[in-house]
Amino acid sequence: MDRAEIVHQNFLTRVGGNDLPEGRAPAGPLTPEAAVGIFRAGCLSRALDRQSRAMQKAGQGFYTIGSSGHEGMAAVAAALRPSDMAFLHYRDAAFQIARADQVPGQTILWDMALSFAASSEDPISGGRHKVLGSKALNIPPQTSTIASHLPKALGVAYSLGMARRRAPEHQALPEDSIVYCSFGDASANHSTAQGAFNTAGWTSYQSVPLPLLFVCEDNGIGISVKTPKGWIAASFAQRPGIKYFHCDGLDMFETYRVAQEAAEYVRTRRKPAFLHIRTVRLYGHAGADVPTTYMPKSEVEADEANDPLLHSVRLLRDAGAMAPDEALRVYVESCDRVVRVADEAVTRPRLQDAKGVMASLVPPKRACRPSNGPDSAAREAAFGSDLRAMSEPQIMSRLINWAMTDLMLEHPEIALMGEDVGRKGGVYGVTQKLQSRFGPDRVIDTLLDEQSILGLGIGMAHNGFLPIPEIQFLAYLHNAEDQLRGEAATLPFFSNGQYTNPMVVRIAGLGYQKGFGGHFHNDNSLAVLRDIPGLILAIPSNGLDAAKMLRECVRLAREEQRVVVFLEPIALYPMRDLHEAGDGGWMCRYPDPSERIALGEVGQHGEGRDLAIVTFGNGTYLSTKAAQQLEREGISTRVIDLRWISPLPEEALRAALEGVKNVLIVDETRHSGGVAEALMAFCAENLDVPFARETAEDSFIATGPAYAVTMPSDVGIASVAKSLVKGGAK
Repeated sequence: MDRAEIVHQNFLTRVGGNDLPEGRAPAGPLTPEAAVGIFRAGCLSRALDRQSRAMQKAGQGFYTIGSSGHEGMAAVAAALRPSDMAFLHYRDAAFQIARADQVPGQTILWDMALSFAASSEDPISGGRHKVLGSKALNIPPQTSTIASHLPKALGVAYSLGMARRRAPEHQALPEDSIVYCSFGDASANHSTAQGAFNTAGWTSYQSVPLPLLFVCEDNGIGISVKTPKGWIAASFAQRPGIKYFHCDGLDMFETYRVAQEAAEYVRTRRKPAFLHIRTVRLYGHAGADVPTTYMPKSEVEADEANDPLLHSVRLLRDAGAMAPDEALRVYVESCDRVVRVADEAVTRPRLQDAKGVMASLVPPKRACRPSNGPDSAAREAAFGSDLRAMSEPQIMSRLINWAMTDLMLEHPEIALMGEDVGRKGGVYGVTQKLQSRFGPDRVIDTLLDEQSILGLGIGMAHNGFLPIPEIQFLAYLHNAEDQLRGEAATLPFFSNGQYTNPMVVRIAGLGYQKGFGGHFHNDNSLAVLRDIPGLILAIPSNGLDAAKMLRECVRLAREEQRVVVFLEPIALYPMRDLHEAGDGGWMCRYPDPSERIALGEVGQHGEGRDLAIVTFGNGTYLSTKAAQQLEREGISTRVIDLRWISPLPEEALRAALEGVKNVLIVDETRHSGGVAEALMAFCAENLDVPFARETAEDSFIATGPAYAVTMPSDVGIASVAKSLVKGGAK
C-alpha cells in the first residue's frame, strides 16, 4: 500500500472513530460557515492529489506533485481578496480552490481535472502543462519549483505604488491590491529568492511603497534534504524592512487570523511582510518519490498523524461548525465527485501537433490608444538645446538617448530601470538627463541585482506598464537569464496567451572595446538569447537604425505584447569615423519620431553582385570598411545588415541576396554556437552559390592590446572575401 492510500485510510478510520489529534481550541475571527468552506476546499485538493496518481497509473495523467499537507493554504486564500494577484507555490491547489469560492461562476474542479489530464480545453494552459493558474482568479500560472517567480511578484507590488501616481493604459489591478507570493522552505534558500527578499527589504527600508506578502510554506524538507529546524525563523524574523508573521498551517483558525493580520499590515502600510506557515508534506515529493527511502518510517508516520484535514475535523467539531460524521461524508463525497469528473476530463481532446503546442508562444495583439507622436511643446521642454543639435550628425549613444526621450514623452506608461541609469545616466551616458526629464519613478536606479532588475520589469508589465530594464553588460545577463527564459517568455505559452509581460530589455554588449574590461565587460555570446522561443533579439549597427529600431521594439512590446531584447554594441556607441580619421562616416542625423524600421526589415549598403556580406552589429561596421577595399580591387560588394537576429529575417534576407554570386557571413559571435551556424544552414537550404563564414574564435575576450584578436577584423574579412570570390567553393 502506498503512502497516499495509507493517509486516506488513516483519515477514514480516525474520523470514523472520532480519534482526532490534539491541539488548541478554535479561536479568532473565522466564522463557522467560512471554516466549513475552507475544509471543503482542503478535501477537494486532497481528492485531486489522490486522483492524479490514479490517472498517472492509468496513463491518463502526467503530474503528481500534490498539495497534501498544505491544505491550510485555503485559509490564507480566504483572508485575501480575489483582486490580490497571487503567484502560487506548486503545492497551493487548496488556495486556488478556496479563491474560486470567492468568485461567482467558477468550475474549479472541472478546470483542474482538465489540467491534470493535459487537455487542450484546460482553461489556463491549453494542455501545455499542469499548472495552477486562472485569469478569472487573478493567478498567473507558475511552473517553477525554485522561487523564480519572486522577483516578478516584487515588480507587480512596486507597480501598484507607481500606478497611484501614473495609471497605465492597461492597468490590471486595483490600487488597493496587494501581491501574494508563496514558496517552499527549500526554495527560500535559492539565490533568486534571496535576491528578491533583499530587494524587497532594500526598497522598503527607503520607504518606497511595496505591498507584497511573501508566504513560506515550511514543511521542513526539499525533496529529500531537510531544512534545519528553526532555520526559516532565524533567517527571516529580523529582516530589515520586512515584517515577520508566523502561524501553524495545521490550524485553519489560527492561519486565517494571522494571514488576515499580515494582509492588513501589507495593505495599509504598503510594506512587505513575510508569513511563515508550518505545514507537513504527505506522500513524499511526487508520485515516484518514496519518502521512507530517505526518512525514518517513524518520521513519515508522525507527519501523517498530523494530517491537517484531521486537525480541521477536530476544529470544526469544537467550534460547533460540523460534526465528524458530516465531515467524513464531505470527504468521501469529494473523493467520489473527483473520480466522476476526472473520468470525463480524460476523454477531452489533447494537443496533437507542433502547431497547437506553439500557438501561444507569440502572445495576441492588444488594442492601444492611437500613437500620434510626442507633443511638440513637451519635446521642446524636454530636449531644450538638444533640439538644435538634431540637425547635425551624432553618435549612436546620443541618438538612442533622444529616441528614448521621444518614446517616454509619447508613452507615459514607459519606465526605465537598471543599475546607474538615473543620476549617472548609465555607464556610457546613454540614459543621461532622462531622470531629470521624467523623474526617478520612471527612470529607476536599482540595486545591483540583475534578477531583480528583470523581475521588476516583468512584474510591472503584469500591471500595464511598458518597462525598459537595462542590463549594464551582456556578461552580466547570464546570472539572471532564467528570468527571460523561464518567466517572461514562458508566461504567454503556459497561460494560452491570457497573461503577458511585454517589455524591451536594453543590454550593452558585444566586443571591440579597446583595452577595457576583458570578458567581464565584452561578451560576444548570444546563444542564450537566440535559444528562447518567442523572444525577439534586435541589434543595431548605427545610430540611425538604433533610433528607428528602438521605436519598433517599443511598438512590438506595447501593441503585440512581445518580449524584446535590444542589444546595443558598446564599441559603436561613440563611433564617429568610418574609413579615416575625421570623416564622420558613422555618425547620423536623428530621424523624425515617426520613422521606424519594421521587424524583419534588413539593411543593405551597396548593390554589388560579386559578393554579399551578411552581418550585424560591429560586423556591419567592419564589413563596410572591408567593402571599400574590395571595391577598389574590382569585387562589387553589398553589405546586408540583419538587424533582427531572432527570429532571423529569412524572407527579407532571401530578397536581399537575389542575384549575388557569393555570400560571406561575418559573425562577431563565437564559431561554435554563434549566429553564423544558423546563417550557414540558411544558405545551404536556400542558395545555390558559394558561401563561407568569418567568425570569432571560441574564446573569451582579453583586456589590453589583444582586445580584438579573437574576433573578425576588416582586414580579415577582406582576405576571406577575396579567397571566396576567387575560389568559388562552399
